[in-house]
Amino acid sequence: MPAEQPADGYLFDIYRRYIGEPEDRTDVYVGFSLFLGGIGLAIVALLLFVWSGTFETRSASYIAWVQPAYALVMISLPVFMLGVVVLLPSERRMLYTSIAGVAITVGAIIGFIGAYPDDWNGYGNDYTVEVVATYAVGLAGITASTGAALIAHYLDMAQQVRTVDPDDETDEEDELTDADIRSDIDEAMEDVELSWGGVEKTEHKRLSFSEDEFDAVSVNTDAGTKTARSTGVDAQVAGLKGLKGGETKTTTSQSTVDDQTAKLKELREQQQAEELATAEDDGSPLSGLLDRVRELFGRK
Repeated sequence: MPAEQPADGYLFDIYRRYIGEPEDRTDVYVGFSLFLGGIGLAIVALLLFVWSGTFETRSASYIAWVQPAYALVMISLPVFMLGVVVLLPSERRMLYTSIAGVAITVGAIIGFIGAYPDDWNGYGNDYTVEVVATYAVGLAGITASTGAALIAHYLDMAQQVRTVDPDDETDEEDELTDADIRSDIDEAMEDVELSWGGVEKTEHKRLSFSEDEFDAVSVNTDAGTKTARSTGVDAQVAGLKGLKGGETKTTTSQSTVDDQTAKLKELREQQQAEELATAEDDGSPLSGLLDRVRELFGRK
């Protein structure tokens, strides 16, 4: 199955990848045409120059092939640099400067074609200096505008990176591990004293025991075990309120008045019996009387 092609074509895909979002479709097509056209002209000029080397120097065949080779290589560089300026999102004055430079170089190339070979490089009227100077002025203008466009583009990219940096740092901060979060919490709570239910934090001493001291001791874990079960949300809320000190728990006795009276009577009889026993042990004169009383009660 063939790969899916970009909606706007490969040229726009390349432009977005290396330069950015295009402002105008015409700039993309014209810019790439000039850019690739300048490279193509340089390749053709190289092939023509190599082919001219197969002929005798300054012969008619040699001049017929080498003259267009020189002209093409002279125009290829300005066209290539103009394509760069058109592709970059630069100001209009830079584009106009490049176009003016290309026009000057084209004039110099026309002068070269008219002067070569009869009035070139020491032959005839020798217009070499005039042609080269004119070409250099035009090429300097194109170079300056191209450099300014490149610098402006890089500054724009740097400004965009600075704008995006805070979001990137936020994303990195969000990617924290559990260990980092726990460490931050421990550092933040290191000097904080917590309290529950209004009870202030107090310092306690802890007892430490050696394992050897309890080797010979066996503990019945089943004896005296008391299981506490939850009786509902209301009971748990009441328990929490009691811990906070907001409410006190009131215990109500379930026994009647008669039960309490009987228990008091038993307690008094027990105290009297203890007092009589103490008097017998001391050998007081009342001991005989107490024995009589006991016998009387016993008979009854």
